[in-house]
Amino acid sequence: MRRALLVAALFAAGCPRGSTQDSRPPQPVDTLPGHGGVGQDTAPKEPERLVPAEALIRTYLQLFGGLSPLAAQAAARRNDGSGLFDTWDDYLFAVGLPDYRNELPRGTQTNALMVATFERIGIALCDRSVERDRTLPLAQRVIFAFDPPPAPITEAAFAPRFDVLHRTFLGYPAALAPTDRTARFFQLYRDVSGRRAAPDAGSSRFTPAEAGWAAVCYGLVRHPEFHVY
Repeated sequence: MRRALLVAALFAAGCPRGSTQDSRPPQPVDTLPGHGGVGQDTAPKEPERLVPAEALIRTYLQLFGGLSPLAAQAAARRNDGSGLFDTWDDYLFAVGLPDYRNELPRGTQTNALMVATFERIGIALCDRSVERDRTLPLAQRVIFAFDPPPAPITEAAFAPRFDVLHRTFLGYPAALAPTDRTARFFQLYRDVSGRRAAPDAGSSRFTPAEAGWAAVCYGLVRHPEFHVY
């Protein structure tokens, strides 16, 4: 009897008086103020996957200056031995498009080759954007639409410029990212620019600062929020 009373007392202590948590029925969303007639997504949910290849290609072409596919191919290939891209024909099947020449159907599932191919295209266009934007007036720059800060760069100077890139690629302010994204990309910038400035770094068409900004562009164009839904 004493044990039963003790159990009852402990149970009562854990339940607030007058609680109706267990007896309250679920409330339909239509009964909430301002939610009447709001559609609900009842489609079956699947794991994250790439958006259609045509959508990504179109996004790339718009982001990097409204290029045509052949103009993007020419910009990425160049004729000075610094080609970063072959031809679209070499990548059709890899990005999931059908290749009718070889009777290869459209890819129906996201795979590692598809992701890696889009990453390679993005990296090539990032490098060409660094080279192009550094020669243009500020109003005509497409990706790096900001003046580079004086070296050595601080995180306070890096943040607003990174925010420009973050809004361009991911569509919202970097301050709203779920992680401390600005600090992490600033460390990426410092690591890459520091290696580029090392005495044994070898020759490059990029200065240390340009190499750092190119790496930031790589990170954003390869970010999962850019590629998948």
